[in-house]
Amino acid sequence: MVSYYDELEIEDFAWDDDKQVFHYPCPCGDRFEITRAQLSKGEDVATCPSCSLIVRVIYDMMDYEDSDAEE
Repeated sequence: MVSYYDELEIEDFAWDDDKQVFHYPCPCGDRFEITRAQLSKGEDVATCPSCSLIVRVIYDMMDYEDSDAEE
């Protein structure tokens, strides 16, 4: 069973135009990240590159189904 640190709405994330990712602050000081491509594939887990915490992202997949962004 997967243990999420939290469940967050995609609206709570900020979009980083330079890195092309949605991000949200992580307690470790880094940030959770997820791409439009991941969302379009139905992935709902944002990871932190600096620690082992993960969050579940709540969103409407239909809003991202046409995303052709590459990871």
